[in-house]
Amino acid sequence: MAEPLDDYIDAVGRALGLPIEDAWRPAIRANLEVSLKMAKLVDEFSLPDEIEPASVFSA
Repeated sequence: MAEPLDDYIDAVGRALGLPIEDAWRPAIRANLEVSLKMAKLVDEFSLPDEIEPASVFSA
């Protein structure tokens, strides 16, 4: 049975028209696992409702 990340890799490869060789799958999977862990950290970081976005400065 395929893992959810394997299904995701297949779906994104098809959607983008990218051929994905079997030899690349472990590296792609590892990259996605790290990216998902970092995204989870950001998602779980709660901000108070009073927080304001940073100012934008341009030269």
